[in-house]
Amino acid sequence: MNSLRVKILGMITLIVVVIVATFGYLEYRNQQRTITRISARNAQILATTIQNSIENVMMSGQSDEVTRILTRLKTHEAINSLTIFDENGRILNSSDKREIGGQVDVQELEAYRKGNAIHLHNRGNHQQFHSISLIYNRPACQGCHDAGQVILGALEIELPIDYLQADLDKGKSFALTSTLFMVLLIFITVSLFLHAYVNRPLKAIIASMQRVEHGDFDVRSDIYSSDDMMALSDNFNMMVNKLKYYMETTISHERELARAQSKLSHHHEMHLMNQKLEEQLREIENLNVGMEERIEEIEEANYKIADLASELEDKNTNLEQAVARLSTLYKVGLALNSTMEPERLFNLIVKTTVDTLHAQIGYVILYSPRERNLQVTTLLGHTIPEGSSTTLPMKQSSVSTWVIENRRPLLITDMDEWPQFDRYSSLGYERRTLVCAPLQVKDEIIGTITVVNKDDHSTYTNEELELLSTIAAQASIAIKNAQLYDEQQATYLHTIQALVSAIEASDSYTRGHSERVTRYSTELARKLRLPADRVKVIERAAILHDIGKIGIDLSLLHKEGKLSSDEIRDLQQHPEIGMKILEPIDFLQDVRQCIGQHHERYDGRGYPNRLGREEQLLESRILAVADAFDAMTSDRPYRKALPVELAVRELIDNVGTQFDPELVPAFIELLESGILGIAFQREEPHDFSPARDHRRAERKVVAISEYGHRTT
Repeated sequence: MNSLRVKILGMITLIVVVIVATFGYLEYRNQQRTITRISARNAQILATTIQNSIENVMMSGQSDEVTRILTRLKTHEAINSLTIFDENGRILNSSDKREIGGQVDVQELEAYRKGNAIHLHNRGNHQQFHSISLIYNRPACQGCHDAGQVILGALEIELPIDYLQADLDKGKSFALTSTLFMVLLIFITVSLFLHAYVNRPLKAIIASMQRVEHGDFDVRSDIYSSDDMMALSDNFNMMVNKLKYYMETTISHERELARAQSKLSHHHEMHLMNQKLEEQLREIENLNVGMEERIEEIEEANYKIADLASELEDKNTNLEQAVARLSTLYKVGLALNSTMEPERLFNLIVKTTVDTLHAQIGYVILYSPRERNLQVTTLLGHTIPEGSSTTLPMKQSSVSTWVIENRRPLLITDMDEWPQFDRYSSLGYERRTLVCAPLQVKDEIIGTITVVNKDDHSTYTNEELELLSTIAAQASIAIKNAQLYDEQQATYLHTIQALVSAIEASDSYTRGHSERVTRYSTELARKLRLPADRVKVIERAAILHDIGKIGIDLSLLHKEGKLSSDEIRDLQQHPEIGMKILEPIDFLQDVRQCIGQHHERYDGRGYPNRLGREEQLLESRILAVADAFDAMTSDRPYRKALPVELAVRELIDNVGTQFDPELVPAFIELLESGILGIAFQREEPHDFSPARDHRRAERKVVAISEYGHRTT
């Protein structure tokens, strides 16, 4: 921790965190004040609107309608309660009938008397706006109330603002994530800067020192990354030059001493020379001592620099691992948010988890609290044995049961150390090491996600446990969103299907028509091997194809006689009416287009838009065949059902004009197979070529129309 690089990084990171956190907190407080002002304006507008509605009802003499207005408004999620009370605080009317005759809160009565029309109350952890509006005694009300009474009562509306606070908390989470990302980016940038301008120059100086240690005094270290490093490099070069000079001087002195001793071997001055030489030797020794001290200092500096380099490498390794995990989690988040289809979502979750943790087997289990059982939805890396059930009971020897009951993840490095759990799964594979994490949204347990055995036969670690827990948290939210999306779609479809059932219920002749057309259409689509999503489009379109008849006069639908030209045009509007009904529902746009085309013809002479084959959806052409067949084989008010053989003959005769030549043969094969539950046996080969005689084709167009909607 005494490293210069660590200190610089720590100081910069601390400064950035403090600055960003301060501005983030101030922005959060400003958003809170903005939410409060917006909620106050909404409360004032809502109170004025409701007050006007109540006064209008009272002035029209329909006082009983006030209770129904209050009760109906109470069902709105943005309103907690509505109350009308007099100046003494007695409740005259309320959205909750049990409160009528009681007393309002002392705080509300005090606010009323002080004239606080809009005020904020805190109840526990919830904030609510209270709006008080006065209901005056209008001239139209004086027939029921005393003319001397100025105010008939006060309307109090209680509005929650928790949903706005939830949006603010989401923004706060996003700001926190952005702050962390910014700090991480600054940390990486400073690390690279220190590596370029501190770590690399120091390594160059260390290399030069090592060459000096081996006797190379001609070495130079030229560093220009910064003034400090350049000064250090120059000082190092100067020190090497001095060391070289001292070495050369020492050698020269030794040579001079040898020559002097040979010349003064028998001379009186030898003694004096010896003294000088001794003094020089002492100087050389002092120089040697100084040089040794310098060398020791260089070695100590070398050791410190090596320690610093090792510490930096460890930090860089840890940082790279953290960045790799964050990158993995980011990719997982993008993948999970790319689809809302449950089956595809489960496959994506398991595949991503298996690839990330290098597992041999991975699976997701959904928990059913009502049945107290576990459902294996997706299993990768192992094939479920034939005859085995994917529904598993809750038992104490099950790892998923333990995780669900304890609501926390479990790491098993070696199954031999956990004898309370089964080593062999109910699905037939051996478990040696595993990690299991709960799929949980708030307090609701959805299920578990598990990875079993590693590809390299090693064991799982705590770091991988944390990574799986993070992936499970992201997956839980994605699964919950997908479930909510499916529930929303189902609600739309059930509502619209109820309208279709209501239409068919009014006519015993068409009851069950949509169900039969749905069965015929979906079986034909599967025989043609259409993708699952297009089969779903056909299924929904078949169920809803006659919803437009809700806009047709019932007397026209039940008429037994011949229809006039105007009545025919009115009846032919039901595909367009159906498209208008489904227009607000975004996820039914393909279904809507199919419904609008199911009375178009292959030759482009159908209604309502006379579209040609290339402009029609394949699904609408399938629906046209199924609808026409059921219309011909069902009783109607104006005729009895045709035999199946005659209905098939009509389909064949209109191939290429009204029906797609590729669909009718496939539909007849379905009839022969018995899949549709209709007894039919072909007596002779059929000619599926388009109608050759124009007059015969015109006659068949009339026939099919009569079986469907009596257009002649």
